[in-house]
Amino acid sequence: MLRVAEHYAATDTGRQRRANEDSLLARSPLFVVADGMGGAQAGEVASRIAIECFEQGLGDTSEPEGVLAARAGAANARIHELSHSSAEHAGMGTTLTAAYVSSQEIAIAHVGDSRAYRLRDGELMRLTDDHSLVDELMRQGKITPEEAVDHPQRSVITRALGPEPAVEVDTRSYTARTGDVYLLCSDGLTTMVSEEQLAEILGSHANLRDTGEALIAAANDAGGRDNITVVLFRLEDPTTPAGGTAAPEDPATEERSLATAPAPASTVAAAAESSSRPLPLSTPTATAVASPPAPVYPRRPRMPVQGPPAKRSRLRRMLPLIVALTLLAMIAVAGWITLESVYFIGTNPRGLVTVYRGMPYQLPVGIKLYSTEYVSGVAASSIAPARRRTLLNHSLRTESDASSLVRSLELGQLSE
Repeated sequence: MLRVAEHYAATDTGRQRRANEDSLLARSPLFVVADGMGGAQAGEVASRIAIECFEQGLGDTSEPEGVLAARAGAANARIHELSHSSAEHAGMGTTLTAAYVSSQEIAIAHVGDSRAYRLRDGELMRLTDDHSLVDELMRQGKITPEEAVDHPQRSVITRALGPEPAVEVDTRSYTARTGDVYLLCSDGLTTMVSEEQLAEILGSHANLRDTGEALIAAANDAGGRDNITVVLFRLEDPTTPAGGTAAPEDPATEERSLATAPAPASTVAAAAESSSRPLPLSTPTATAVASPPAPVYPRRPRMPVQGPPAKRSRLRRMLPLIVALTLLAMIAVAGWITLESVYFIGTNPRGLVTVYRGMPYQLPVGIKLYSTEYVSGVAASSIAPARRRTLLNHSLRTESDASSLVRSLELGQLSE
């Protein structure tokens, strides 16, 4: 019978953000981290709603994965409804990583790019997969882990609570052991501190308070570009004699389940598959079966067939319309290709320097010809006026040019 022997939880604004949009819950045996996103204070609202949906706990349940997924689905529904009914909360969302400690297992529910880790016998293991553009590119083999570290779109997530009416929640259960230390954190920690550093810090302190404070300090020392949230808990088996160790588990059965659990239909409607869904690990390849060659017969010359005069006349009248529609389709395709291939730099509603894809215009009917590609952690007000005028003049750029400029800005190379 395992229980939580010690836990620590804290959140820090970081060094470059003006507000903290992270929220957390640390109420043994349930621990939750949520990292909000959205203009103004909308991200803070979204993450707080997510935490509120877990505050009542799970109760006495034999299926914690299902209950965790249901609570996440309920949070998604509330956030989505508010974001569509309130202009100031439009577009808000949040990540979510929750862990529940049962007698022998840890159940995890996860959406977004916050993370869960386990330290066991000095080895650090990541227990969640990021729902982010960069991680999906790595899973597809399009970029390497080294390239992912400095990728300009590493903060773009592909799944979150709020943007869609329904959301898929990754749920997993792991066999737990006495002495295990678990870490839940927002990406404000993992984008600043490598996993090698995480393992070193987690194994270097006698208690979790010192460990948590050291993790937050390390993220701030590395730049603190985002809010930093850390939740730690250590397990023990009160029936194990002092100095003894629990019997080792069979590695083949350590992870009981690895599933993507949709929230129950009573909570949210099922959503169609989108580009945010993880790609399958492999695609079965059809095996070609040879067939005997088809017999070849001599073909008779065919006489031209002419339609009735009335039908030919209708075709002649429709020809200009067909040509016009074809030209319009070609123009539309060319315009779409242009919007997908040009970028410009501006600011989002929070005043942060942002890379946009498309043209910096909005049609009279309210249709924007651009979409957000990457939000930096740099406020436009912190840039010198002369540099700000040249950087934020909405000049059309290539993706590499825009990303390189913003990356240099984040590194402090364009401050003058």
